[in-house]
Amino acid sequence: MFSLDVIFKGMLMRRLIACLIAPVMMALPAAAAEKVTTFTLDNGMQAVVLEDHRAPVVVHMLWYKAGAADEAPGVSGIAHFLEHLLFKATDKMEAGEFSAVVEANGGSDNAFTSWDYTAYHQRIAADRLELMMQMEADRMRNIRLTEEDVETERKVILEERAQRTDSDPGALFSEQRNAAQYLNHPYGIPIIGWRHEMEKLSREDALAFYQKYYAPNAAVLIVAGDVDPLEVEALAKKYYGPLEPTVGLPERERPAEPPQRAERRIVYEDPQVAQPYVIRSYTAPERDAGAQETAAALTVLAEILGGTGQTSVLGRALQFESNKAVYTAAYYSGVNYDDTTFGMFMVPAPGLSLQEGEDEMDAVVAQFLKDGVDADHLARVKSQIRASLIYGQDDVASLGREYGAALTSGLTVQDVQDWPKILDAVTEDDVMAAARMVFDRKNAVTGWFRKPMTEEVSQ
Repeated sequence: MFSLDVIFKGMLMRRLIACLIAPVMMALPAAAAEKVTTFTLDNGMQAVVLEDHRAPVVVHMLWYKAGAADEAPGVSGIAHFLEHLLFKATDKMEAGEFSAVVEANGGSDNAFTSWDYTAYHQRIAADRLELMMQMEADRMRNIRLTEEDVETERKVILEERAQRTDSDPGALFSEQRNAAQYLNHPYGIPIIGWRHEMEKLSREDALAFYQKYYAPNAAVLIVAGDVDPLEVEALAKKYYGPLEPTVGLPERERPAEPPQRAERRIVYEDPQVAQPYVIRSYTAPERDAGAQETAAALTVLAEILGGTGQTSVLGRALQFESNKAVYTAAYYSGVNYDDTTFGMFMVPAPGLSLQEGEDEMDAVVAQFLKDGVDADHLARVKSQIRASLIYGQDDVASLGREYGAALTSGLTVQDVQDWPKILDAVTEDDVMAAARMVFDRKNAVTGWFRKPMTEEVSQ
């Protein structure tokens, strides 16, 4: 790493790598639990039980097939806003009581929202599972919202946006690139929402989303840890079974993205930029139920092009052989309900302009398309993937997250179980076919991130 880049290495680089590489790692599923059991309640709720008896701990997760991409026009951020509001009062609990009870029983809880799902989870001693189900089932259908709750939490999410997005040039750049990538599909709308719409989110907006999607026939229950599947099913029937489903819940259909006919380019300038970089993302297919081969090839391609700096195609050529880059990477996340993206980025070495950096990156990719995959490199990547599956077995929460994200993104339990062998079966020809398919500049968004030209003349 170059000495001029100490600040970037210590702060911004870690944040950039986390944003772009984490999706790749999430695409590599954890190894299977000791036993996987599934059942479906009469009201439509799906359930997956992942047995792991190494510790007397259980992770209880409730995933809803509703995220930011399922919001109605004009109320962006309502899925995330509702996630906050679900920690308020219900018919049986006061505001804040849910988390207080979890903590009092030695556990922890949290929630998160994506474009395709919203999930609530607790990690606690296995003998407290019934209590978690009782409370989670209560807030699935019985939240009690006041105007004061809505006003208070609206201020919280606006402050969250201010801190995490509006004051962060990298986050704003990412938001703008997503909007350019998806002109019509709601993946182009930020999960947290556009500020001008967040400011107007109301109690009625929250309840409309809640009453439609927070229902057993739009939910997936994941229980992972030291449990007996028959006991889990009995508890699920007791607490979730009586809940009424949403009648007439439609299939998930989002606005379709029109064909992209020309490359889109963005130059984002901000005086706070510590290190300029160039990034390009291409529209790419997601993992489809029963047809994951293309996604597997794209997953392997991302690792070959931009996995480990010392061995990846981009890293070896630009960081170590020519010293043209401070950092390079490629990324792909196939766990989406609709089309996703394949991307790569480059942080040019000091003295190299963004245009020169982009040209160098393109030249390496062009040479890769000409030369093909190195057989030894492919074998190493597959070995790393197999190792990641084994390491993932150590955390029941990551196991539960793999299944929850998959099932709320259109995949099945069988798809999750088949994924490792599909990855292992990827050939050199598969990787090159995927590369030729995805590297179409007409389906790309290329972004430059830099200081204003008056402050950074060399860029």
